[in-house]
Amino acid sequence: MVSFLGRDTIELVVDRLTIGADVRSRLAEAVEQAVQLGGGLCALVWGDEGYRLFSTQRSCPNGHGALPELEPRLFSFNSPSGACPGCDGLGDTFGFAPELLVRDASKSIREGALHVFTDEGRLVYGRLTIDHLAGVAKAFGFDVDTPWHKLPAKAKKIVLHGSGKQTFEFRWQRHSALSSTTGSDRIAFPGLLGHLQNVYRPSRARHLDRFRAAVPCEQCLGTRLSAPARAVKFQGQALPDINAMAVDQALAWVRAVQLDGNRQRIGRDIVQEIERRLVFLADVGLGYLTLDRRAPTLSGGESQRIRLAAQVGAGLRGILYVLDEPSIGLHARDQERLLRTLEALRDRGNTVVVVEHDEETMRRSDFLVDIGPGAGVHGGEVTAAGTPAEVERTPGSLTGRYLRGELSVPMPKTRRSADRGALQIRGARHHNLQGLDVDIPLGRFVAITGVSGSGKSTLVHHVVVPALHRELMGAEASASHCERILGIEQLDKIVEIDQAPIGRTPRSNPATYTDLWTHVRDLFALLPESKLRQYEKGRFSFNVPGGRCEACEGAGVTTLEMNFLAPVEVVCEQCNGARFHAETLAIRWNGKSVHDVLEMTIDEAATFFAAIPKIARGLVALQDVGLGYLKLGQPSTTLSGGEAQRVKLATELQRPATGKTFYVLDEPTTGLHFHDVTKLLASLQRLVDAGNSVLVIEHNLDVVRAADWLIE
Repeated sequence: MVSFLGRDTIELVVDRLTIGADVRSRLAEAVEQAVQLGGGLCALVWGDEGYRLFSTQRSCPNGHGALPELEPRLFSFNSPSGACPGCDGLGDTFGFAPELLVRDASKSIREGALHVFTDEGRLVYGRLTIDHLAGVAKAFGFDVDTPWHKLPAKAKKIVLHGSGKQTFEFRWQRHSALSSTTGSDRIAFPGLLGHLQNVYRPSRARHLDRFRAAVPCEQCLGTRLSAPARAVKFQGQALPDINAMAVDQALAWVRAVQLDGNRQRIGRDIVQEIERRLVFLADVGLGYLTLDRRAPTLSGGESQRIRLAAQVGAGLRGILYVLDEPSIGLHARDQERLLRTLEALRDRGNTVVVVEHDEETMRRSDFLVDIGPGAGVHGGEVTAAGTPAEVERTPGSLTGRYLRGELSVPMPKTRRSADRGALQIRGARHHNLQGLDVDIPLGRFVAITGVSGSGKSTLVHHVVVPALHRELMGAEASASHCERILGIEQLDKIVEIDQAPIGRTPRSNPATYTDLWTHVRDLFALLPESKLRQYEKGRFSFNVPGGRCEACEGAGVTTLEMNFLAPVEVVCEQCNGARFHAETLAIRWNGKSVHDVLEMTIDEAATFFAAIPKIARGLVALQDVGLGYLKLGQPSTTLSGGEAQRVKLATELQRPATGKTFYVLDEPTTGLHFHDVTKLLASLQRLVDAGNSVLVIEHNLDVVRAADWLIE
């Protein structure tokens, strides 16, 4: 038995043993002494050549690596000890994305399927040519004249990622003034991605950035964990494997875990707690989400329901819970599970207040408050309060009229059926889409529906929209994650009408976003008094110096910085919130200044400017989408998501129709009352009547029923 001193530089003989019946205790004592003297290392020597090194540490005594101590932080990608060193626990690195190199999957490499080759067959960046690639293809059994989408996966991998350790014979020929030499070498092909990386690395060539995007880390394959954390398994599953499970799958796996003996005593409470939390997530309709789903990819409704599941798990009593539109993004099937969860919170002794337009939620409530009678300046009153049955019987309640069936969202009398062609998506692969083929008819109102998490948003926002932006708008969009899309040539542009704010500052408002304010300024600049004073149209803008109040720079308010407190906005003392100089406000049309116009509601302005077609057209469009109650100068930061979306929709309605526009809307009924849904549908039908195509992701059954074509 040998002990080590001074990092393997000295071997100390601790004992010499002869194997016998009574050697066990002496052997144990020798090992203990050797390990103590050798700092955890000891060696066993037998015969002339027998030698074996042992270690009490979590490391290979022969220098093949070590494992850190197995503690909770090792399994967290937010901890330095658990994070993958290649991506710092992010899961992604910024590199060349294979999807961005593919220009047209229906063409062959020689015909231009890949962005990186010029029409002459030479790589845009570097000396590699298609002829070189043809030699690689011949060596590995495929052809550069085969359409890209028909190439086998192995061939695509060789073209993009290289041949790895596998080599092929490369024939070369060198010419000089005196001689010509030929020969051959066996080399490995680095792949287009490797070639571009070699070109990019020394120069940081910005012109290659359009082929770069966030790609999964090569070391951890996107799992974000270090190698030691990935190597540990429980019940045959590594942590990344468990994290990749959907909530429903993980729940079934946890329930199948069998522990016995000491493991059962240690892990029983932990397994039960994991199961309990998974049940809460499943109960709020999130059983389809994978455990490693990243927060930025969640919808607002999904994030809200995750927080709701956490509150259900807390088991608190006497709490007031407030939820705003918890049914966002929920299929009718999942709505029932959400309502049961809310009722469970109530039954535990809590108060649950929900802002909601969903009919089933209203009918299941214990007490219903209807605020109205209209929107904006026409609202602010309690028109009905009581049980759903009492509200339903209230004559002055607009919601009650819909609940009792007196009013309903109208359905179209006929469906459009003319064949205007279709967008043909082939081989869509992203998230849970595995080689999906689907046709979207053009010139119709198309609704895409399905249970939460079925892949609707993935199909539209990660497959269709990027491809159309790239082909129609010339945008350097992200990869479209499909083999090819046919029929794009039938369109001229794509417009996404989402619920994002129409502006980031209070200076943006419905009048400026729809370009109405440009026409209003033109009108005031043409007035005789303006010409007499030589006022240009810029004089009537609150965004540029000239006619605006410089004390508040046209904002109408000034900001006071408070020590240790949030800044406070107060009305400007010089203009009293009017935004303009007194000289500018002196210019009036029909008795109204530009400030008076900004303070008008859209309904008032539509009457006031009825004789000015350029202005009236935009105002009528805003009225048609149900925004007549908004002020023209209402700051964009005060608009709801539904209002912002309808402002964008009104902007599109007043533009000349090309008949070839592709409109995309995602859950446009979010935050909308039955009455607003009616106006929204009428506006969307107008877009389609003009020959355009409208694609809507929706769970609202009224919208689904109103569509010409339905994809589930």
